Amino acid sequence: MLLASPRGFCAGVEMAIKALAWMTRVFEPPVYCYHEIVHNQVVVDRFRELGVVFVDDVSEVPDGAPLMLSAHGSPPAVVDAAQGRAGALVNAMCPLVKKVHHEVKVRSAKGYSIVYVGHEGHQEAVGTAAVAPDAVHRVETLEELAALPEPEGPVAFLAQTTLAVDEWRALLDAALERWPDLWVPGTSDLCFATTNRQKALKAIAGRCDAAIVIGSANSSNTRALERTASAVGCSRVLRVDGPDELPDDIAGTVGVIAGASAPEELVQAVVDRLSPRHGVEEIRAVDEDEYFPLPRELRDAARRLGAAAAVAGLAPAGDPSAGPATDLSDRAVSASVALAGLTRT
Repeated sequence: MLLASPRGFCAGVEMAIKALAWMTRVFEPPVYCYHEIVHNQVVVDRFRELGVVFVDDVSEVPDGAPLMLSAHGSPPAVVDAAQGRAGALVNAMCPLVKKVHHEVKVRSAKGYSIVYVGHEGHQEAVGTAAVAPDAVHRVETLEELAALPEPEGPVAFLAQTTLAVDEWRALLDAALERWPDLWVPGTSDLCFATTNRQKALKAIAGRCDAAIVIGSANSSNTRALERTASAVGCSRVLRVDGPDELPDDIAGTVGVIAGASAPEELVQAVVDRLSPRHGVEEIRAVDEDEYFPLPRELRDAARRLGAAAAVAGLAPAGDPSAGPATDLSDRAVSASVALAGLTRT
């Protein structure tokens, strides 16, 4: 077995899961969350067991209830409605998605037409387009790009953060050919973690008889990993939510990677289920050390409540490695560890 690294939770998912775990410890159930906190069924089910209610409309949230907005980013109108409804509101939007929202706001204010590469109906794409709906033109394929009418002013090119790099590059090249003066952000919109996981998969796929991608079907970055494995010539690609979905006929050299929303416990369960005869070789394609702190709303609340890390169950009380309890210095404790330890007391 070839085990790709980096894999699993990205910095944005780490932040969002820890934030929602904190809320389940501080507030009596139910805690509400607008959309799934991340696109992974195991994670979502774990939080449901703790009394978290996931809603598709903030009007479903009782006045004064605690509410979290998901990592994928929410339309501005939803954020406004949530601020007027929730008793305690935490916006867990990934900072990388927030960057794209900011780019849409700035470019649209300057009169740009925005070509946005994103998946139809995906929550991140919906939330981003809603920042400037009259300026954003969402495309997903070269054919859709070619069908766009010629804009009157300058054109900007932005993207959903979880796209497959090669697919995004093909669209960017076509857009540059059509609009040589195309504005493109100096730093790619694509999530570094999504890019790193695709790079890690490419590092092992050529040696594999089968590639197993761990993650849920509604996870954009997980599906991008599927397509990446196929594109580099892996003859058998399997996406599974967990070990129970593995077929019995897997043989040869098997590569394993997890999408950015999948916990490490699922990776270990898949390894245990396959029990490779000749062991496991971990292939590290790139070092990854990014970290996003908990949302400011939680950090401010922690200062008011005191001993927040111990209350949240994310760091043992009195553990000197956790740092001062009031500053939420919990980087050393992974979201996978926090998630595995969640129970309703």
